[in-house]
Order: sequence, then structure tokens, then C-alpha cells
Amino acid sequence: MDVYEAAKSRRAVRAFTDRHVPREVLERVLSAAAWSPSGSNLQPWHAYVLTGEPLAELKKRAGRRLAAGDPWDEREYEMYPPVLKSPYRERRFAFGEERYGELHISREDWEARQRAAAANWDCFGAPAALFCYIDRDLGLPQWADTGMYLQTVMLLLRAEGLHSCPQMAWSVYRRTVAEVLSPPDGLILFCGMSIGFEDATVSCARTGRAPLDETVTFVEAWPTGEGS
Repeated sequence: MDVYEAAKSRRAVRAFTDRHVPREVLERVLSAAAWSPSGSNLQPWHAYVLTGEPLAELKKRAGRRLAAGDPWDEREYEMYPPVLKSPYRERRFAFGEERYGELHISREDWEARQRAAAANWDCFGAPAALFCYIDRDLGLPQWADTGMYLQTVMLLLRAEGLHSCPQMAWSVYRRTVAEVLSPPDGLILFCGMSIGFEDATVSCARTGRAPLDETVTFVEAWPTGEGS
């Protein structure tokens, strides 16, 4: 699979089979992803990979919290600004309409939406998961570097025939994740990522993208004799 195909076929998959993901595949992906760019080569990401019993234990603990109606952990960062301006507000609205429309859940059916969101805590059935942390003393550029690392991981997973789903949702169950992983106190959980083979029997439409001219401006070369 070339890089164009990997980029175009990557999407947030929310239904996985229980087919085992070999450790050597994950090691190969993460070894290559270590070459992701970062300012001054800080490599600010801290990744934990869970499979087998540790992942099952995390899912079980998260499921217990969900069943008990425990409140979310306080956020250590804001996922979105309190008020989204245009065009971001419309894009988020369109995503929600498409996502819940595919599940035949109306906008007013809050309980059904909550049940759909609860699949996050089972990693959508995935047999492997990655949890990415960043040092709380680092700044916005390092968060951007961490995003580039995660994108590289997801593209390399596609090259291996795997799919993924990045999940900032895990940040509100960060204490439960920490119970299993025991990360150093100085780290913030940025996101989880479900990893596995897609369950092709479950419909999973791909969210569209804005036209190129909405997000990209080409500044062409000056015609001969102009711009001097």
C-alpha cells in the first residue's frame, strides 16, 4: 500500500473483529513512527500499548464506571473551544448528523447517543489499544508534534492492513486508564487509539472532507515582469 492509498483509506473505524494483532506488527509500526518529525527532536510522545488481559481489565473497569453512572474525570485540556465559529461549527454538526444518522439515532434521543458513545470504553471491540501521553510541562508545538506522531502511526497501521480509531474520549476516563498503566505523574493523557482489523459486516461510512479551496490557498509564482 503506497502512502496515498494509506492516507485516503485511513478513517476512524468504530467496529473491529477480535482477530489477534501480532506484537511484531505493532513493534514494526511504532519503530517506524519514531521517525515522525518533532521540533529539536524532542519526541514528546509517550505511548503505552495494551493487548490481552491488561486491555480486558481496562475495558472491565471502564465498563463498571459506566454502569455505575460515575461522573467523568475533570478534563486536563479542552477538546474544543466553548464556542465554535464557522465553518468549524457546521462541520462538527454535519459529522454528528452523519454519525448518528448511520446508527438511526435521532438528535433528540440522548440516551441512545450515550449508549453509542459507550462503545468507546470497549475500544469498539478492538483487541489492541494505544494510549498516548504528553508531558504537562510542554507547549502547543509539542502537542502538534504528538499529533504528527499519531497520524504516522495510523498511516503505518493502514500499510499493515489494520485500522484504527483515535479517541480523545478516553481523556475523561484518565484515572481509570492510569490505574492500569501507572504513568508518571507529570504526564497528561492526550488520547487513546483502538487498533485492529475492521469488522466489515458493520456499516461505517467515511466522513467527507471540505473542498480543497476551503482549506488551501495557492499563491502562484509572479508572472514575468510583475512583483518586482
